[in-house]
Amino acid sequence: MTFFDLGFGLWDLGFPWLLAMGAPSPGAPSAWVQLMPFVLVVGIFYFVILLPMKRRQQKVRSFLTALKVGDRVVTSGGLYGTITRLSDQSVQLQVADKVRVEMSRNAVVGYQGQEPVAAESQS
Repeated sequence: MTFFDLGFGLWDLGFPWLLAMGAPSPGAPSAWVQLMPFVLVVGIFYFVILLPMKRRQQKVRSFLTALKVGDRVVTSGGLYGTITRLSDQSVQLQVADKVRVEMSRNAVVGYQGQEPVAAESQS
């Protein structure tokens, strides 16, 4: 007993019926008109969500590359300090006399006394 013997084959549905599925009715709008709402939603999604996110990421990337020794910064954990050493992946902050902390460069969110570079959106 095969799949076709059980009566589940395409021929049991009626081959002319399958051909009629692809034919547009005479009064139906064209495929381009039916596709327009989808294109509109994708366009709105791009301009409202993706483009601002891309700009914010570029702003954060340029901020992190511009860090230099002596900058007074704030971390994502709320730690205030002065940069004493920089590497590709980490930053050393002096938070008090003879107290230095090594942390990820991505943990730095802004300069002291200024708004964070990557402020969360207010919803």
